Amino acid sequence: MSRLAFLFPGQGSHELGMGRAFAEAYPEARAVYDDAAEAVGFDLARLCFEGPLEELTKTELQQPALVATSLACLRAVETTGIRPDVVLGHSVGEYAALAASGALSDHDAVALVSARGEVTAAAAEESPGAMAAVIGMEDAEVEALCGEIGGVWPANYNCPGQLVVSGETASVDRLVEEAPARGARKVVKLRVTGAFHSPLVASAADGLRPAVERAGWREPEIPFMSTVTAALEPASALPQILLDQLTAPVRFTHAVAALVAEGVQTFVEVGPGQVLSGLVRRCDRSVRTLSVGDPDGLAKLEEAVSAV
Repeated sequence: MSRLAFLFPGQGSHELGMGRAFAEAYPEARAVYDDAAEAVGFDLARLCFEGPLEELTKTELQQPALVATSLACLRAVETTGIRPDVVLGHSVGEYAALAASGALSDHDAVALVSARGEVTAAAAEESPGAMAAVIGMEDAEVEALCGEIGGVWPANYNCPGQLVVSGETASVDRLVEEAPARGARKVVKLRVTGAFHSPLVASAADGLRPAVERAGWREPEIPFMSTVTAALEPASALPQILLDQLTAPVRFTHAVAALVAEGVQTFVEVGPGQVLSGLVRRCDRSVRTLSVGDPDGLAKLEEAVSAV
């Protein structure tokens, strides 16, 4: 098989029952949830498996639930001996990617992301805002429109022709109205609780900094591709990257392009959903994608690896 990247999904990929099949079949996966419960102080497994969905959807609960589930899936994958050449995550998925790289323990990653969920939720309540996905425009055109309107910024470079913007509600609403006249095929206002990845949530960095500085950082054993910088990053850069990540755009498009240029041709989404797999295919049609969110997905990954 060609060089292999593991991808870890971000907020919005949650689903009721996520991780249950792996936790029931693999002690290694169940152990992640048990450790995560100690890290956050409540039963994350029950929340993921049983909900209720309205609780699982809350930012401060969804973020640690997603990271714990992605890590549970990862630890099940590792029982097969399959290892990636590089890891990356989309937004909050970077915390799972950091644990996968060896830069953080699973416990620290879940504890950190729990703190992140709390401070981002508080920042969003303090400075309300909105987000919208702009589909069918060039990135530069969306950037220019944001600059013209003011109070709205690029937030997620997801794939060519899909850029999420974030900012003040009035500014986002104006962009939603004006983008179709500039060539957007579709503009969708997102169901989120705040203007994430924008200056409006800058106060979250102060709240997260103590937890980031306390974490037990190690040099990554598996290269970590940051979707903040779209570059491979060493341990010394990681604490600041997590703080910058709160207000910086997610450069997923750029990170995928950088990995393809380095010879990665197979991308495996580890965790719930298949959002990132779809984005990667839109970034580069020549690459192969797989999704591992349950034992069936893992069987397909093993089959793909053994076929090479």
